[in-house]
Amino acid sequence: MDKRILEIIKKRYPLGSRIELVQMDDVQAPPVGTLGTVVGVDDIGSIMVSWDNGSSLNVLYQKDKVKNIY
Repeated sequence: MDKRILEIIKKRYPLGSRIELVQMDDVQAPPVGTLGTVVGVDDIGSIMVSWDNGSSLNVLYQKDKVKNIY
């Protein structure tokens, strides 16, 4: 992961920010529209999320889609 891109992701999804799931292609994905709280960004740019439904599935950079709701 390019360090510049990693910093952009971290600024866009800071610790504690609230997001909403738009699209995730995973059989264990929370339902679209599920809200969650960002708990970090790992070294490959995955957004680590504590989803409100109890899931902790990461959001994959350039594959899954979420939007900030703050």
